[in-house]
Amino acid sequence: MVSGLVLTHAAGVLGSVRILGGQVAAVGADVHPAPGDSVLDLAGYALLPGLAEPHVHLDKAFTAGRVAPATPDLAGAIAAWCDLRGNLTEADFTDRARRGAAGYLASGTTALRAHTDVSPVLGVVPVAALRTVRDELAGTVDIEIVASAGNPVTGTAGRENLAALRDAIDAGADVVGGAPWLDPDPAAACRLLFGIAAAAGLPVDLHVDETTDPAADTLRVLLDLAGQGFGQRVTASHAVSLASRPPAARQHIAEALAGAGIGVVTLPQTNLWLQGHDDRPAPGRGLTAVAALREAGVPVAAGADNIRDPFNPLGRTDPLETASLLAAAAHLTPAQALAAVTSDAWIVLGRPAPAIRPGAPARFVAVAAADAGDAVAAPAPDRIVIRDGRVAARTSVAREFPGLALAPGPVGNPRPYQS
Repeated sequence: MVSGLVLTHAAGVLGSVRILGGQVAAVGADVHPAPGDSVLDLAGYALLPGLAEPHVHLDKAFTAGRVAPATPDLAGAIAAWCDLRGNLTEADFTDRARRGAAGYLASGTTALRAHTDVSPVLGVVPVAALRTVRDELAGTVDIEIVASAGNPVTGTAGRENLAALRDAIDAGADVVGGAPWLDPDPAAACRLLFGIAAAAGLPVDLHVDETTDPAADTLRVLLDLAGQGFGQRVTASHAVSLASRPPAARQHIAEALAGAGIGVVTLPQTNLWLQGHDDRPAPGRGLTAVAALREAGVPVAAGADNIRDPFNPLGRTDPLETASLLAAAAHLTPAQALAAVTSDAWIVLGRPAPAIRPGAPARFVAVAAADAGDAVAAPAPDRIVIRDGRVAARTSVAREFPGLALAPGPVGNPRPYQS
């Protein structure tokens, strides 16, 4: 007899949830444990679909204190990283990526896409480091490695960068990436990257138009290439300039993206930090046209992008923090913002989305909160992460108020497994 896991008393769930064989077997008031099942009482917790991180740079994470950008914008961050990266060892890349991945797991994230610097300077070192962490966490956190080609990829100067990209694919990268909008010839750069991806049978996820300048329009090139029988998933990350265009232009491109099946990832924290410094008197918000894309039916996921590195001195490995920031920055409801780090994020990653319904993948995070909206508004660190039929991570924080008449104890109060 196969035993299952039954989740009870979670806020926002009408009844109990039984998990069997990695899927939700049943949900409802009439669901009860079968002989041999384990029971996890989630009183005081809201049960949410498992979180996904669609765009993070684990190779750069936690390096903010090692180098100081000369300017607080994207150009300054790139220059600072290029100064630092050649001094980093594979062990250093591995340790920081492992720290980041463990933080994501603790937050409730069981799938993430890691954009990883690929260049002749580094060779396959960062990819090898991410592959080590991917293998260590296999079956708990699914890590996709994006080989992000260095610039340029066109012309004579681009040959070495393309060779490094091919080496990264051979070393185990799962997705082809890059920033073709920074290339001297963005259209040609896109064609080269799509060509390499097609030859390898891999999807592409490109940094596109990461600027408030409306003249940057690499999205149209992606649309053209995706419509020429590419056959793999295409993701456009950042796409900041889209929000700087007139409403009619935004709507036209959003509808074209929806028709082409191209997902978009917005990165609110890093882009709010980096973009708009020179926009006077009213700085741009540094986000893509979230509302127009959503209205057109484009899956809009949200990612952390950078975590305490030269590109962004802030951030935690927590998609709920991303959702909270996105709700304010893009004027979304908490439910819409939560979708950007749950259902839409899983869609962008090309994976079945967890859900609290029979037949869905059983990946959940229980958060110490009154409901899902509360979990987005003020993400508590107290969490229980459930993958398939087991607890994959648990975080509990105790509070004490010496001298005050306030109740001490943990933020949430889950009961342990009962067989």
